[in-house]
Amino acid sequence: MAMSQHCSVSATSAVRLSFSSSASPPLPTRVSLNLHPEKKVQSHSRRMISRAMVQEAAQGIPSVYAREMERLSAKESLILAFNDAGGFEALVTGKITDLQKIDVNERITTLERLNPTPRPTTSPYLEGRWSFEWFGSNTPGSLAARVIFEFPSSFVSLSSMDIVIKDASTRATANVKLLNMIENKVILTSKLTVEGPLRMKEEYLEGMLESPTVIEEAVPEQLRGLLGQATTTLQQLPEPVKDTLSNGLRIPLGGSYQRFFMISYLDDEILIVRDTLGVPEVLTRVETSSSSSVVENLEYNS
Repeated sequence: MAMSQHCSVSATSAVRLSFSSSASPPLPTRVSLNLHPEKKVQSHSRRMISRAMVQEAAQGIPSVYAREMERLSAKESLILAFNDAGGFEALVTGKITDLQKIDVNERITTLERLNPTPRPTTSPYLEGRWSFEWFGSNTPGSLAARVIFEFPSSFVSLSSMDIVIKDASTRATANVKLLNMIENKVILTSKLTVEGPLRMKEEYLEGMLESPTVIEEAVPEQLRGLLGQATTTLQQLPEPVKDTLSNGLRIPLGGSYQRFFMISYLDDEILIVRDTLGVPEVLTRVETSSSSSVVENLEYNS
């Protein structure tokens, strides 16, 4: 699967797939994923509530309750490992140690063993907006990070990567910052095909480099005059040229590139996929102010 700010993830509703689901959703329990250490107190309270909900829902079924508590504990442990390793920033800048990598992978394997969704490729939990938390070598995320590594961190940085899944299509966005004052987005759209209960095929359709956005507050005083002149010059360009610049640079791919992957874990908060080499990618659902309509209101640019 190809590659928003890191935030606490507590999606409150399942989103709908256009293709039918034959899988029974997991137990209606969730754990608040705390990706920021400063929110530990709030997260602890949410976890206590989640555990109480699980205990009440599974009362009288000791084995089910025990497995669900084990799964919630494994999720907390994985998120803690991400935080201890330095999070997304440390991952894309290559500052994670081998010990931290093996620790995270061990916890990924533990959580996968407790996957509550037997047919994730047709589960309603699959749709939505997801943020990349972890990726290994030879994945789309690592390839994007590798390109960034070719430049000094003061020149270009990768701030976040997210992907939206809707109607068997994906839209992956890498948020890039140049010279700490120009923001840009690299977008990759693709089509998903269900190949089985766990396996999917992803065909890349189009790549796009959006027009950059200048953060005026970050522009040095001595350069603001040049920025004003450049803006005036752009406004004087012919309309077809201005439209081309405003719409960004599009690169048709026509499905000439594709990959297969397997969904090894899925619930309402975490998605784990593995490519043909078995390399994992871990994504967490992005919390939004309109969690029930985030997917329904999304429009793709074609």
